[in-house]
Amino acid sequence: MKTTLKTILFAIGILLLPCSVIVAQNSNVIEIQTQSTSLVYAVDKDGRLVFQHYGAKVDANDDFMQQRAYPKMDTDRDFSYEAYPAFGHGNINEPALTVIHSDGSLNTELIYNGVNVDKSNPNVEETVIQLKDPVYDFTVELHTKAFYKEDVISQWTVIKNDEEGAVKLTNYASSYLPLKAQSYYLTHFYGAWAGEMTMVEEKIENGIKVIDCKKGVRTTQTENASFILSLNHPSLENSGECYGGALAWSGNYRLAFQLDEWKMLNIVSGINPFHSDWTLKTGEQFTTPEMIYTYSNEGRGQVSRNLHDWGRTYAMVGGNKIHDIVLNSWEGAYFTFDEKTLTGMMDDAAEMGIETFVLDDGWFGNKYPRNSDTAGLGDWQTNKKKLPHGIDYLIKYAHKKGLKFGLWIEPEMVNPKSELAENHPEWIVQSNGREKITWRNQLLLDLSNPKVQDFVYNVFDSLLTTHPGIEYIKWDANRHVEQAGSTYLPSSEQTHLWNGYTQGLYAVYERIRAKYPDFVIQDCASGGGRLDYGALKYHNEYWTSDNTDPLSRIFIQYGTTLIYPPVGAASHVSTSPNHQTMRVTPLKFRFDVAMTGRLGMELQPKDIQGEDRIFAEDAIKNYKQFIRPIITNGDLYRLQSPYDEGGYASQMFVSKDKESAVLYAFSTDQHTRGVYSTIKLNGLDTNKEYQIVEINKQGDSQFLGDGQTFSASYLMNVGIELTLSEQFDSAVFKLKAVGDNK
Repeated sequence: MKTTLKTILFAIGILLLPCSVIVAQNSNVIEIQTQSTSLVYAVDKDGRLVFQHYGAKVDANDDFMQQRAYPKMDTDRDFSYEAYPAFGHGNINEPALTVIHSDGSLNTELIYNGVNVDKSNPNVEETVIQLKDPVYDFTVELHTKAFYKEDVISQWTVIKNDEEGAVKLTNYASSYLPLKAQSYYLTHFYGAWAGEMTMVEEKIENGIKVIDCKKGVRTTQTENASFILSLNHPSLENSGECYGGALAWSGNYRLAFQLDEWKMLNIVSGINPFHSDWTLKTGEQFTTPEMIYTYSNEGRGQVSRNLHDWGRTYAMVGGNKIHDIVLNSWEGAYFTFDEKTLTGMMDDAAEMGIETFVLDDGWFGNKYPRNSDTAGLGDWQTNKKKLPHGIDYLIKYAHKKGLKFGLWIEPEMVNPKSELAENHPEWIVQSNGREKITWRNQLLLDLSNPKVQDFVYNVFDSLLTTHPGIEYIKWDANRHVEQAGSTYLPSSEQTHLWNGYTQGLYAVYERIRAKYPDFVIQDCASGGGRLDYGALKYHNEYWTSDNTDPLSRIFIQYGTTLIYPPVGAASHVSTSPNHQTMRVTPLKFRFDVAMTGRLGMELQPKDIQGEDRIFAEDAIKNYKQFIRPIITNGDLYRLQSPYDEGGYASQMFVSKDKESAVLYAFSTDQHTRGVYSTIKLNGLDTNKEYQIVEINKQGDSQFLGDGQTFSASYLMNVGIELTLSEQFDSAVFKLKAVGDNK
């Protein structure tokens, strides 16, 4: 046998290390793959399922069989990180699972007990790994779905109790992911009402960085259950290793990032354990929500595009279908309207080319009329004084004008001043013996109660069966949980309320989608308060923020579309001065920003007259004819970030066949005279040439090359200079491929 220098050095190393060094040679390897990524686990000699790799694709089963781990100092435990670490058998980091067993024991050990793989769907492969405690009849199924073309994986667990008595789950994460690099940079999102999804990036230092929510409802209003993680340097748009993550759950959540003493980053994600102990009786099981992951070695831009492709196909309703242009009545009428107000808005909407009219809050309640947010919520009968001819009259009027008709509802909530609160006080989330705390003058219905689930479902179903012409529902939710308590749940299970509410909400959604699979429903909760992949699964679009100011929306939608598909981002043109910020902006700027998502309007359209009316109608035509199809199924490329110095923002959408694209450019600040922005495009076919034509123009073009043809390599490597100088200057261009340039 030939002895190599490498073999000799390895043997010397073995002699210098503790005799327990070879403690984790693998006996079995489990590979989960997408088109460009691999997630790899292995079973070590002790029967533990250990994490090996998640990142760029690796076809090397034999190599992982040879992988070994060094021991931890002062112990015979090695450095292998378990796939789903439970407390009680050597794990000293943040655990994914903590259990109080039926005999009071706090310790759990999970040993590999088999694997099943379902390949029946050619694009979606599901792997189920069985883990079992060797002492107790207690098992965990680790589920992983691999979405091949989208390079996305989702992971969740099913926890089963077959012990002789009940067990208590005190921490039950959906997923655990350990990563190893020199440094880690976390991009996450925070905000408030009218300022959602503000992006921030920070270096992770030793300790635990936690992103969480304890609000129960509207859980993404301030922090979003999603992130982008960059290895070794701050995230870049088009290069570097990046991971994207998002939890598909609309209740309390917790994302924990622990940089441990061995410089490993441990990511534990799932339901927030705060006041959420869950009792599993003998024979019961608990399913955790899905955690969504994607990986890219081409920067955060590809992370976004992966999530967008996956989200459109698997995580929203009708994500690949054309979305209507909507006029919503809220900022144009608020609570003060009559039939003439609404029919007048429909007249103008139809003339302008809008496709759906939505009647927002204020249309219901008779004993307690909904003339403000102080009364009537929960009483879902048409207000006879405001609408003496009823909802059907408005539906017929809309249809006569060629419009679809939609309604706003908030079925999970109730005003104390309502017939519902008088008739069913026991349905309200409450703490016995304490005064109920209102928010926006309203209380929360207890969706852990099946009777409340029936009521909420019937609000939706009865509206559509009574008024079959309704074709759109805006589903809102305007408060969170402040006093956790249920008259339905027994005293021993009050901690089940947090999860029970969200499970009850999803049960209602499931019933609705079983009967109305394609019906258009907007996901809204005081704006972006329920923007997560758990809720989006049941909706066609989402209301990004109640803040319709276009400058604010550039930042809000930049952060939002890092994670969520732009096709679902309801982005509305509103009046000036804006009702939230009082900022004065040009109509063109408002339209150009709104056209980066699902275009809509949020104003009284009769206020747009003269040249502004002509511009608005032309912009709507441009959106329908050229922009909307590309946003629906195209790829987003961010070119200039509004967060960077310079005062510009730009982005483009490119069709999948790279035959067409749309470019947006915005001046977010005032610039020195003669200083203009040069934008390098991205995502084009380097073998093609593209004609660039400015649309939505007012006056001279912002580009001296308007109408001319350029090679893709020129556009992407040299770029184009635009004469955007004043704050709120903007430009939109359509690009069409005119031939090959080989």
